[in-house]
Amino acid sequence: MTDSNRASVETVFLKIGGMTCAACSGRVERGLAKLKGVEKAAVNLATEKASITYDRSQISLSEIAHKIEDLGYQVIKDKVDLKITGMTCAACSGRVERGLSKLTGVTNAVVNLAVEKATVEYYPGVTTLNDIKGKIEKLGFGAHDLADTAAVDKEKQAREAEISRQRFRLLLAAGFSLPLLLAMAMHMLGVKGWASELLMNPYLQLVLATPVQFIAGWQFYRGAYIVLKNGSANMDVLVALGTSAAYFYSIANVLRHAPDLYFETSAILITLIILGKLLEATAKGRTSEAIKALMGLQAKTARVLRDGQEIDIPVESVLAGDIVVVRPGEKVPVDGVIVEGTSTLDESMLTGESLPVDKKTGDQVIGATINKFGTFKFKATKVGKDTALAQIVRIVEEAQGSKAPIQRFADVVSAYFVPVVVGLSLLTFVVWFFILDPGNFSRALVNFTAVLVIACPCALGLATPTSIMVGTGKGAENGILIKGAEHLENAHRLTTIVLDKTGTITKGEPEVTDIVPFAGLAEAELLRLAVRAEKNSEHPLAQAIVKYGQKQGVSLNDPESFTAIPGYGVEVTIEGKRVLVGTRKLMLKNNIEFESAVTQIEQLELQGKTVMLFALENKLSGLFAVADTVKEHSAQAVAELKKMGIEVWMITGDNTRTAQAIAQTVGITSVMAEVLPEHKAEKVEALKKEGKVVAMVGDGINDAPALATADVGFAIGTGTDVAIEAADITLMRGDLTGIVAAIRLSKATMRNIKQNLFWALIYNSLGIPVAAAGFLSPVLAGAAMAFSSVSVVTNALRLKRFKPYKD
Repeated sequence: MTDSNRASVETVFLKIGGMTCAACSGRVERGLAKLKGVEKAAVNLATEKASITYDRSQISLSEIAHKIEDLGYQVIKDKVDLKITGMTCAACSGRVERGLSKLTGVTNAVVNLAVEKATVEYYPGVTTLNDIKGKIEKLGFGAHDLADTAAVDKEKQAREAEISRQRFRLLLAAGFSLPLLLAMAMHMLGVKGWASELLMNPYLQLVLATPVQFIAGWQFYRGAYIVLKNGSANMDVLVALGTSAAYFYSIANVLRHAPDLYFETSAILITLIILGKLLEATAKGRTSEAIKALMGLQAKTARVLRDGQEIDIPVESVLAGDIVVVRPGEKVPVDGVIVEGTSTLDESMLTGESLPVDKKTGDQVIGATINKFGTFKFKATKVGKDTALAQIVRIVEEAQGSKAPIQRFADVVSAYFVPVVVGLSLLTFVVWFFILDPGNFSRALVNFTAVLVIACPCALGLATPTSIMVGTGKGAENGILIKGAEHLENAHRLTTIVLDKTGTITKGEPEVTDIVPFAGLAEAELLRLAVRAEKNSEHPLAQAIVKYGQKQGVSLNDPESFTAIPGYGVEVTIEGKRVLVGTRKLMLKNNIEFESAVTQIEQLELQGKTVMLFALENKLSGLFAVADTVKEHSAQAVAELKKMGIEVWMITGDNTRTAQAIAQTVGITSVMAEVLPEHKAEKVEALKKEGKVVAMVGDGINDAPALATADVGFAIGTGTDVAIEAADITLMRGDLTGIVAAIRLSKATMRNIKQNLFWALIYNSLGIPVAAAGFLSPVLAGAAMAFSSVSVVTNALRLKRFKPYKD
């Protein structure tokens, strides 16, 4: 596919209502996958969201939504009324209407010029209220909420409405089923009397069972009709079949005055299943608490300097470049760089690190963190959806909507489960009616119903996504951002971890420790030339020389020419003279003799220092020794990784002696030294070819290819955006204990998923033969099926108590 074609491909998230089991999510997936232009579709039953990658040039979002609705489900939309300012004529309102209609995710936009109001319907998973406002402002108009409060959270509203509906159905079903349950109990205990006779009256039982069957239970009939119409089957089919068989057989017996009635079976079954759905809906709401908590962290207002005045404005109105004032106890509204003042910030809500962080002029601040003490001003650099918090929310949402490889097993089982169960239940009926108890229709029907009900695969569809949701949310709370469910799963299989040295094992803030001039060059002159040479280099070692020079009062003049040679150093022209600063390989490449300085170089390297060679006019003229201190928890993290049985490697562009000195400090014995940036990915690939499951941990631009090559890429959150973008897991804390925590979280989540799959399948695996053998009543089967889903979601919620970081 060409670049121009790829530009029209995008991924969107749609909220889907009406799904009840894994068969539903599977059917939506298959239905969407058949559409021309849809490249990939993944539907998560627990989050009730579909992640869809499609080509806008071949299919529209409305066509995708129409297909979902055609399959019998609802695509949740949001609606907002906005006050539009600045419109003067019909051309203005038409322009706003057309502009909004072109915005991806907007399904309908109506602009009324007379009342200066826009009513916009949109998919909240595709676009946001801020995007809509931003579009209107780009068109040259103003946009403000008509309501005092923000737009209603439709997802939360839909969930609460579903809970309310199920609660009403449960009360209705329970109210009419209770007399039938009493009648059954009296019959089994042999209780006689007027109450027993009244409750055993077949016509009263018919009157009591009918509202349960067709009012409380109507959702199952509707769902069954829709899926059968589309050539599939799900839980609704099983429930409708089982309860209808019991209900209509009982009516037939009432009409022919036969004694066997099973009204209580169908009514109590429906009541128990609705109870299970109510508990499940309530519990599922708790699995996404991490997202709600993250969204709740954002400040609502910001104090900005406009025209020399401090004014309070909504955080959505902060622009990049604004000067924002933050006082003690307030939240930092957006991301930026401090321009005046100092303070201490609590960043625990984003990084998981409990200790406050000191901040001064020039330091970065992150939106949603809390200012503890001083007042400071900062320049906003990232606002809206570009802030760190917004990106964290997006990453967690995408991870919670993705599918882990282990879920494929559940999807495959669910796809075939319902048709197989219907077949097994029919077989059960035939065997009992014709072989085991010939002619006993009642016995055959009861066992047929029990098999149908016990085998509903609801829990199977929830087993994996609920654990993934809680696991990724738990990670976000602790500063571990996991981009997808597959990365969370892969982390527990790791056998080898490759750690970059600079900025990962070490702080990445090296300092000059030694300056050794040669050839009669004065130290001050050597430093002056080196500072000018390295001024435009972004390498941490180069910046160490520049910072040292600044402290010594060296002026920062640009060289006449500058060329960075990745993995080697720099070549510049200063005052007409050729200057080289870098590694021994740079000197060898340019035929510059440095044998006379080898002894001094080696002595410095044995102290764990990195030596940079300086050549003036093709002659070695000095050495700079730079030391980078090891991060506080690096040795502890390496020790813990080894305890887990994981092989730890260090990779660096440094020479072997320096690399070995640093590695020895943190307890690493396997070292890859003098590796050029472009070769790091090759080294990772070589380890993978040995059959190892490899993680790469780095923080720099030159680590990005290796991060992408590894089975799991970890980016240190204090590093570059490129590294974070290329990585699968981002550690916001910036120290290596996050790797240990991420692996522990992965192991705990996978253990939880396997427990869920076990519980989901054990009901079916043990229940089907027991029901088929006639040892399980439909009522008990219904109770077991209803509570299987609840047990799975409840077990997933246990992960909320897990602590990735050891105290």
